[in-house]
Amino acid sequence: MMKHNRTAIVTGGLSGMGLAIARRLSKEGTNVVIGARSASDQAHVREVLGEKNEGLAAATLDVCSSESVNAFVADVVEAHGSVDILINAAGVYAEAAMIDHPDQVWDDQIDTNLSGTFRMIRAVMPHMKRKAWGRIVNIASVAAHNGMANNAAYCASKAGLLGLGKCVSLEGAAFGITCVSISPTWVETEMLKRFIKADMAASGQSFEDVRAEYSKSNPQNQLVQPTEVAELAAFLVSDAARALTMEDFQVNAGSLW
Repeated sequence: MMKHNRTAIVTGGLSGMGLAIARRLSKEGTNVVIGARSASDQAHVREVLGEKNEGLAAATLDVCSSESVNAFVADVVEAHGSVDILINAAGVYAEAAMIDHPDQVWDDQIDTNLSGTFRMIRAVMPHMKRKAWGRIVNIASVAAHNGMANNAAYCASKAGLLGLGKCVSLEGAAFGITCVSISPTWVETEMLKRFIKADMAASGQSFEDVRAEYSKSNPQNQLVQPTEVAELAAFLVSDAARALTMEDFQVNAGSLW
């Protein structure tokens, strides 16, 4: 295992793509601190991470609160001396038709998916600037490029990440800080499993039949795995990716959604 003496923060890192990325970075010798609201349940943390996870830790973080974000980042810097890598994977999803779209459904997704990412970047950039090195990866979605009925808030929040990332890239360029996004199509996570179960209840189909329908929505006829996203993220935060910034990388299995 290579030791980089670097520290990464992964938001939303106790499940799905965030967890896969956290584990991948830890294997390379990076100190990884996972931030998640569910980290307040230590039994849950132990269940997810196991008892022996060298280089992996988790602490409570609410990206919708500037106070929580600032305190979390300060604790990481105090413990490890710096924040070198930030993976913004925290996100929420809820459908609503535009004609009667509740304010709360809109506010929750914009606040978590977009404003939460903004708060995290704002908190870590001063530390990256002082070290003259930093890597920021925002988990967006193919929904950032393509609209989807009944998903105005989600699509808007993910599209906002692309614009935010361009601004961060320009402001960080002189300080060795890069900022990119990863936009996956359907990824086989617990969130997708919830969608499949909801479709099962509505259609009466089996889990495997509904899963196959999701797979067929991609020309490769397969779902993206969280580990595939993690491999790309690991490269994008490496020294080799120094010149990769202001870009969005679609892990789309050939699909535009």
